[in-house]
Amino acid sequence: MSRLTPHDVAPTSSAAAPGTSADLTDVWDQWLAPLEAADHAYVPVRVAGVLRRAISAGQILPGSKLPEVKITDRLGVSRHTLRSAFQMLAADGLVDRQPNRGVFVHEPTGEDVREIYRIRLILETGAVRTTVFPPEAVQQLKQITRGAERAREAGDVPAMAQANQAFHQRLVAQARSPMLDELMSKVLARMRLVFAGRRGDPDFHSTYVAGNVKLADLLSRDQRQEAEEHLVNYLLSAERDLLRRLEN
Repeated sequence: MSRLTPHDVAPTSSAAAPGTSADLTDVWDQWLAPLEAADHAYVPVRVAGVLRRAISAGQILPGSKLPEVKITDRLGVSRHTLRSAFQMLAADGLVDRQPNRGVFVHEPTGEDVREIYRIRLILETGAVRTTVFPPEAVQQLKQITRGAERAREAGDVPAMAQANQAFHQRLVAQARSPMLDELMSKVLARMRLVFAGRRGDPDFHSTYVAGNVKLADLLSRDQRQEAEEHLVNYLLSAERDLLRRLEN
């Protein structure tokens, strides 16, 4: 099956300013390419997938309007198809339709944060508790953390954020369940919206780099109980911190 877009790559270090479709021109050019006829998957699902990955990669920020004409022209799909994709993204909590204004990327609330972390506690601690982590899997996690440490030293906040997404996606992917992978992708896309407000704060992301390094180290020594306890504390602390920042 053909890929959805030839530009399904890690995000660049720059991000468009939220709120205006004009600011998103470069993003659409990078992320959107005409869908290939050889891919016979349900078209709205493919469109939703393209947009979800762009949001998850931090290329489309909370509050940004999604320009229907631009997207339909770039993807070569109808407005009806695009609106079906928007309905899927709305069900995932990623976009909101505002009457007489259009569709906008969702701006997270405190309840969003609480829901996201409820799901993450179940998914990620379950993966740590029950999934096999052979040496090659641990090595993949450590490779991600080394990249995150280099990004931290360089002060590259987008790269730190992307490494954090990749680390936790990899953690759940070790369960080898397509359904869990899909759920985690949706959760991480919502997480990216929460983290968007911290995109200029290196110290915020540094905390996650250190937490991921420790988790990978515990897994490398097969200290499952300690790894699970660390992950629970890590996630609960992150939830409290994000709620405090949202309230302030």
